[in-house]
Amino acid sequence: MTTTSSHGPAQTPADRHAAPPLTVETTGLSRAFRGRAVVRDVSLRVRPGRTYGLLGPNGAGKSTTLKMLLGLLAPSAGRVQLFGEPFSRAALRRVGASIEGPSLYGHLSARQNLRVHTLLLGLGDEHAERALEQVGLTGTGRARARSFSTGMKGRLALATALLGDPDLLVLDEPQNGLDPEGIAALRQLVSQRTSDGGSVVVSSHLLAEVAHVADDIGLIVDGRLLFQGTAEEFAPDGDLERAYFTRTSERAA
Repeated sequence: MTTTSSHGPAQTPADRHAAPPLTVETTGLSRAFRGRAVVRDVSLRVRPGRTYGLLGPNGAGKSTTLKMLLGLLAPSAGRVQLFGEPFSRAALRRVGASIEGPSLYGHLSARQNLRVHTLLLGLGDEHAERALEQVGLTGTGRARARSFSTGMKGRLALATALLGDPDLLVLDEPQNGLDPEGIAALRQLVSQRTSDGGSVVVSSHLLAEVAHVADDIGLIVDGRLLFQGTAEEFAPDGDLERAYFTRTSERAA
């Protein structure tokens, strides 16, 4: 007897074990300002369950690339896909980000700052409480954010990015100004996020911190992606700093 299904052909074992779509895939991503190219033909591949360290000198195009991933800047050329689909506002609801340092309401407490965002995102107060706990800020009470140390402000910015348990975290220089407690919290959060199948993109000039968390590395110099691969491929001997300076000096030569 032959049977049919409205759900299409039966899955083969290969279909059932197919690799999940890339979390981020860019193709030929480029951006120019006033005729000057700052990002040139960048094609990134960020996989689920991995942390991607985006490295490069100041002014190399890292932050511009991240802004295009998030829809904050339109590319001059190329395309962005998130979670295997063309870029969309719906996909962005699965993304948390902290770009160019903390953007906080100084007259509000940490909890109130987060509740502004939960209201905008349509999330319950429990999401704010969970994020504060994850970054160690539950004990700040009614203290206003303007009175926080630089490290505490950095942790609050990280908490904002964590709201809604995003499948992708995009963090631009997240270690800047963080206190030791904040750096420890960041490492733990990145590890937990990828263990749960999420992805993290970290752009930083602090090579030692990237070495602690990155599974994969992308190196951007003068707006071009010079290297993309695993951290082991980038630095076979485990010395990320030496590999970075070797590769960037070869480019300059």
